Amino acid sequence: MSKKDDQYGDLSRRERQIMDIVYRRGSATATEVRESLPDPPSYSAVRAMLRILEEKGHVRHEQDGPRYVFHATLPVESARRSALRRMLQTFFDNSLEEAVATLLDVESSNVTEEELERLARMIEAARKEGR
Repeated sequence: MSKKDDQYGDLSRRERQIMDIVYRRGSATATEVRESLPDPPSYSAVRAMLRILEEKGHVRHEQDGPRYVFHATLPVESARRSALRRMLQTFFDNSLEEAVATLLDVESSNVTEEELERLARMIEAARKEGR
C-alpha cells in the first residue's frame, strides 16, 4: 500500500480516535473532541494533538470567535477507502472475498433481502467492468 493509499498510516491510536471524531461530527472544537474521547487527556493535550494533526496535514481549522473549529482535509470517501484498504491488508491478507464472507457471517441476521440484491447487482456490475 502506497503512502497515498494510506493517508493515516502515520497516526497514533489517539490521533486516529481524534480523526474518527472529526469525521463523525463533520467538524469539532478541542472541547468537543475531548468530550468524545474515551479516557480523555487534558484539554491542552487535545489541543496539542490537534495542532500536530494540522501540521501533518490531516486537519485544518477555522476561527469561530474565540474557538478553533477543526475539519478533516481529506474527504470522507477517501478516508473510508484508505481505512478499508488498511483493514483488508491487516486482517484479510488483501482478500476481499474473506472480508465479505466475514461481514456476512457476522451480520447475517441483519442483512436484508434488499441489501443482498444490491450486493448481487454490484458484483454483476463489477464483472461486466472487468474488475
